[in-house]
Amino acid sequence: MGYRVAVVGATGNVGREILNILVEREFPVDEVFAVASQSSIGKEVSFGDTDILKVQSLEAFDFSDVDIGLFSPGGQVSAEYAPLAAASGCIVVDNTSHFRMDPAVPLIVPEVNREALADFRNQNIIANPNCSTIQMVVALKPLHNLAPIRRVVVSTYQSVSGAGRQAMDELFDQTRKVFFNERVTPSNFTREIAFNVIPHIDVFQPDGSTKEELKMVQETQKILDPSIMVSATCVRVPVFVGHAEAVNIEFDAPISLEEARSALENADGIVVIDDPESEEYVTPLEAAGEGAVYVSRVREDPTLDYGLNLWVVSDNLRKGAALNSVQIAEALIEDYL
Repeated sequence: MGYRVAVVGATGNVGREILNILVEREFPVDEVFAVASQSSIGKEVSFGDTDILKVQSLEAFDFSDVDIGLFSPGGQVSAEYAPLAAASGCIVVDNTSHFRMDPAVPLIVPEVNREALADFRNQNIIANPNCSTIQMVVALKPLHNLAPIRRVVVSTYQSVSGAGRQAMDELFDQTRKVFFNERVTPSNFTREIAFNVIPHIDVFQPDGSTKEELKMVQETQKILDPSIMVSATCVRVPVFVGHAEAVNIEFDAPISLEEARSALENADGIVVIDDPESEEYVTPLEAAGEGAVYVSRVREDPTLDYGLNLWVVSDNLRKGAALNSVQIAEALIEDYL
């Protein structure tokens, strides 16, 4: 059986990646619709090697004949149109932040909390988590199964693609200007991003944290365990694709390095590449274009009774967004449709 699938935000970074992944994974589609804002009407996007889809207007699109909508158009747009699509019978998988903390909407990483998908019936909407949260909870889940996690301290190194295509263009343009000694004027970021790092993603909150950091705290607790304390510092770095995280974990019970490594190696969605003697570890450059969550630098933290350090890397456009959305849709079909 095939399904009628609408990709909303089809001209953006994530939307295009969703189209690619639907083809790569041979998702059972009868028909695919490329949908975007009014300004994108008439544009064309590729679907596989031979098919070209004409972009249709979101404002005029009829979702009543669509089975699954994969949304990535921006939070305000999803806030308006996802409920309309859901009310018409389309099951929405939304990649924006708008519905993530709605208690009636399941927030899903299939390798971590697939069972929570059952709650999609509440509103016909499923939320896709933040890119940095996804890769971290995939790595935390097999360890949490071994020994309860008490606290996580994470520092992220997030690529510019997480801020959209214009942000990628800005990094490219600024890099060129620096080499030619031309004036650099930031537009998508608060500071120059070329040859720099910026400890500021999304807006600041009253307590001094940023909204991105707050997302990691709240989403980890909703997906994995509400008792886990999370302290996050999110940093934008001059990398085009791929997020990396330095993760420090404190457990409530003993966990050996051998147990941890074995659990990670046998977990779905994780690839462990970690050999200090031969300098084997993964960087965002190697993770770009791949679907796995890569774990390296696994080691004990001698300052804690029960603690580990990890280096976690993944392609933020794929597992951090598009791939996870498609995997949610696959799990939905397998379990409920």
